[in-house]
Amino acid sequence: MNARLTAARARIVDFWGALSPWSRDAWLYGGSSIFALGLALTTTQPAQRDWGWLAAGPYALGALVAFSMRRWRIRRSIVGRIALTALIGLGALAIPLGLEARWRHVNPGQAYAQPEVGVIERSAALVTKGLDPYRAYVNDGHVVNAVKGLPAYASFFPYLPLMSVFGLPSAATHQSTGLTDARIIMSLATVLVMIGALALLRAPPDRRLRVAQILAVLPTGALFLSTGGDDMPILALLLLGVAAMERRAWRTAGVALGIAAAMKLTAWPVVVVLVVVAATRRRGDRGWVRVASLVAGIVAVTAAPFAALAPRAFLANVVAFPLGLSGVTSPAASPLPGHLLTDAVPVLGHVLIPVTLIAVTLGGWRHVRRHWPLSNPRALRAIAVLFIGVILAASATRIGYGIYPLNLLVWAWALSPVREPADELVAVGAAR
Repeated sequence: MNARLTAARARIVDFWGALSPWSRDAWLYGGSSIFALGLALTTTQPAQRDWGWLAAGPYALGALVAFSMRRWRIRRSIVGRIALTALIGLGALAIPLGLEARWRHVNPGQAYAQPEVGVIERSAALVTKGLDPYRAYVNDGHVVNAVKGLPAYASFFPYLPLMSVFGLPSAATHQSTGLTDARIIMSLATVLVMIGALALLRAPPDRRLRVAQILAVLPTGALFLSTGGDDMPILALLLLGVAAMERRAWRTAGVALGIAAAMKLTAWPVVVVLVVVAATRRRGDRGWVRVASLVAGIVAVTAAPFAALAPRAFLANVVAFPLGLSGVTSPAASPLPGHLLTDAVPVLGHVLIPVTLIAVTLGGWRHVRRHWPLSNPRALRAIAVLFIGVILAASATRIGYGIYPLNLLVWAWALSPVREPADELVAVGAAR
């Protein structure tokens, strides 16, 4: 069986490696079109369904254009590929995002956004009024301070305080034009930060383009930005931090990683590992201390006041609810192994993640010892494996969190000085 899998993998790698850059783009856009159409036909969520219908056409058109360029033997025009990517981003991201934001505000009773969009906007409204966004918690099986008229899970703010900034325009204007929709603010932040990160990234233009496609243009980015999007600015900031760390731009790295860590706990594993790698790789260079200090300072200044004000509610929102330990059913509970096992044996919900973390940590330690000192690409691959383990084991996680290990693996490939054996296999799978 292993020999067959190895042979099949080798054939796929050979096939992908023999393609021209335009042909690879054609495959990615064609697969994205099929995915968008399939999502539109099968999903029960209006926001995802409408995105699928709107994005399938631009992806299909992009595939046809890329295929035509291959036939015309225009194989190495990186400028042409960038232009096509930008046009597809307009059709698969900007237009669906604008329409869905408008529809949401014109028809407030319809679900034209994922729940996290409203959660972020409500938290910003509370902050602008001088109130604590961490109000909900569970006491004796009941949700205290629940938002009336909404499901119990919508009362929780499962982020760190800085995430509220994306809802500030909506809270400040009180307008219903859709322009202040938190998704638009998050998308603008993601694209701008990504452009800055790509300018710093030490990688060939072709690899930087692939990073941009995965993060913002293919369904791995455009779908999330158009319907929810809270993870996308985190990923863009982490990419900026990775690129800055490679260039030893410590202040930029510290600010980028600090802001990401002050928004969501999912950034913490990447931040910690990058700092540790920098501390061990460059003896005598104390730049990593500056990075760690900036990260700790930004997190402390933004989160400590809220944690001190209501520690019980803060932990219930930021830690217990995302891990599925609050007793409140979350829409993020995808049918992954951890969720299915927790439903069958509820006590597993409290022990599965610690056991998984211990197992992954031990395996990671063995890997680190064999490849010490770690490079940033190896570190990114190790963190990706950790993410995959936690995603599979968590009792309340969504399959969409797979964009974290996917992006980390693509960044590791982009930063690698030699051609990776699997090259762009991850990118191919992203669009299918």
